[in-house]
Amino acid sequence: MSSSNPSTRARILAAAWDLLDSRPGVAARMSDIAKKAGVSRQALYLHFPNRTELFIAATKAKDAEFHIDARLAPSRAAKTGRERLAAFVEAWGNYIPDIHGVAKTLIVLGETDEDAAHAWAERMADMKEGCAAAVAALARDGDLRPGLTEAQATDLLWSLLSVGLWERLVRDCGWTQKAYLDEVQRLARAALLDG
Repeated sequence: MSSSNPSTRARILAAAWDLLDSRPGVAARMSDIAKKAGVSRQALYLHFPNRTELFIAATKAKDAEFHIDARLAPSRAAKTGRERLAAFVEAWGNYIPDIHGVAKTLIVLGETDEDAAHAWAERMADMKEGCAAAVAALARDGDLRPGLTEAQATDLLWSLLSVGLWERLVRDCGWTQKAYLDEVQRLARAALLDG
């Protein structure tokens, strides 16, 4: 079996995502993924030598399926820092429900599972880059709150857009997605903007 067989690879990625998404907080073993994908463990390892690479590839495949680049396009094309901030908060805030199950699994497993921790760390590094770009645009426009460094502002925005906050407000407290987004937009402006 060729390690470049796209249908086998796609089945493996879909199986990995399904297991991570459907059982938040439960480890997805390579043997479980192989079984769900209908491939041997040997075939699985030909495509992905370890779970870290598999988990990262599964999240990136879903990014493509969920059209993350199109969702982020308004933020990237924004003319002002304020527009970029609003568009980024909307894009990421609306993406969280799509990835929540997998995110929760990687977060929980990351406490004791190095593969999950690496996969989630890469995911969060990518998201933090988006936060940094929005903050840099605010700073460029002179709209960043005085006394707040770009690094601090990036950390604040990154924390404000955490999966944990979304989970608390929407899942635990029963907020609507719209109420969550409206409040996070308001909080982001209050925390980061000058005036």
